[in-house]
Amino acid sequence: MTPTQTETSPPSRESSESFPAAPPHHDKPRKFRQIMLKAVMVLIVVAGCVIGIHFYLHARGHESTDDAYIAGHIIAISPRVATHVAKVHVDDNEWVKAGDLLVELAPEDFAARLGAAQAALEAAQATFQSSRIDVDLTTVTATSANDEAGANVETARALLETAQALAAASASQRDQARAQIESATAALAQAEAEVDAAKAQQQRDALDLGRNRKLAGSGAVSQQELDHALASERMSSANLAAAEKKVQTQRAMVRQAEASLKAAEDNMRQAGAQVSARKAQLGESQARLKGARTATQQVAKSQSQTKVTQAEIDKARAEVEQARLNLSYTRIYAPTDGFVTAKAVKPGSYVQVGQSLLAIVPHELWVVANFKETQLTRMRPGQPVTITVDAYPGVPFSGHVDSVQHGTGAAFSLLPPENATGNFVKVVQRVPVKIAFDPSGQSQRYLLVPGMSVVPEVNIAAPARQAGDRLNAQVVPNLATPVRERAWPSVGAGKAVSR
Repeated sequence: MTPTQTETSPPSRESSESFPAAPPHHDKPRKFRQIMLKAVMVLIVVAGCVIGIHFYLHARGHESTDDAYIAGHIIAISPRVATHVAKVHVDDNEWVKAGDLLVELAPEDFAARLGAAQAALEAAQATFQSSRIDVDLTTVTATSANDEAGANVETARALLETAQALAAASASQRDQARAQIESATAALAQAEAEVDAAKAQQQRDALDLGRNRKLAGSGAVSQQELDHALASERMSSANLAAAEKKVQTQRAMVRQAEASLKAAEDNMRQAGAQVSARKAQLGESQARLKGARTATQQVAKSQSQTKVTQAEIDKARAEVEQARLNLSYTRIYAPTDGFVTAKAVKPGSYVQVGQSLLAIVPHELWVVANFKETQLTRMRPGQPVTITVDAYPGVPFSGHVDSVQHGTGAAFSLLPPENATGNFVKVVQRVPVKIAFDPSGQSQRYLLVPGMSVVPEVNIAAPARQAGDRLNAQVVPNLATPVRERAWPSVGAGKAVSR
């Protein structure tokens, strides 16, 4: 047993009976340690109270959230005309200035359209000059045209009367031809009847002659009777031949009458066509006379035509301007300073109107913090904010409250909640708050990009700045330095690393 163990261990009963009690000064270290322990505990309690009060007071005067991110203007660059890409002058993450040429599109088609539009404009201008000349000519020739039209009307009337007389004569000839046809047809019918009678007489005389010849051989008929029968047969044959010739003559007369009728009808049709032509000529002459008498209306018409051509000139000029604009759209320039991001265009590819080619991210950044509605009680624009970026732990960024959105995030969602259905469940809403970076702070030394996660802490106990004292967003440092050569400080080491 060590001396220490002997001193610290409680004395046994036997030892207490054999030895006398220890002197009082052996309990002093134990009492001292107890006093020190109590003092330390008191100090710990006091320090805990001080720290707790400090954090309590700090929590009462500050509001923070981890539902926050860095936002900025992301300008999408898209073509305004559809064509092939000729050249691309920028690359990803490259710094460009406002007015720098980004992309060149194939300009050939648009140059040809511009030339066609200019040619159409020149043609419209030439038409306008011609219409002005027509107005002068119409004014000068209106009187002479009126006189000439009157003379043409009188001539057309005379020709119409002559054609009508010829038509009447042709109609008379047609009627005469029809009468001749009727007479010749009747005579033909009579001649054909005579032929039939002559045929019957000739056949009867031929039969009588045959019988008399047979009887004359037997002596029953005298020679005189035989000669009489022969003469009768010859006479009837002659009458038959004469009747047949008469039929042929009458048929020829019928054909002649029909030819005369056809000729008369042809003449009548020609005369009718001539009458129609003369009437049309008379109507045209009268229309010309009427038009010539309306010289004032013709002049007004020519003047209105001049106005139409002037409108065509304006239209052609608008088309030229549109073609010139389309040609200018083949060169796409940077609208503002910023970094090129999301480049999705290559030379030779075909692009459509509105297709995203690339995006430009300016240096103007801010923080969008979605605070709970219960945290906005004392939050005002202009209050200072301490911002912690997840990418740079331990590095504070200074800012201030710029504005508070007039509406919760749920109110502007695609499907806002409908609380009138009866199944409402109260949920603490979040309201976006815009926080601007102060220009004089760490935001100038570190790389900040839209989308980074941050934790802002708003000092709601501090007085708000005036509206005129609001600071703009982040100021870009040393913009003349190329982006790829610009150095950004590393976190922790404190040394610059190449971007």
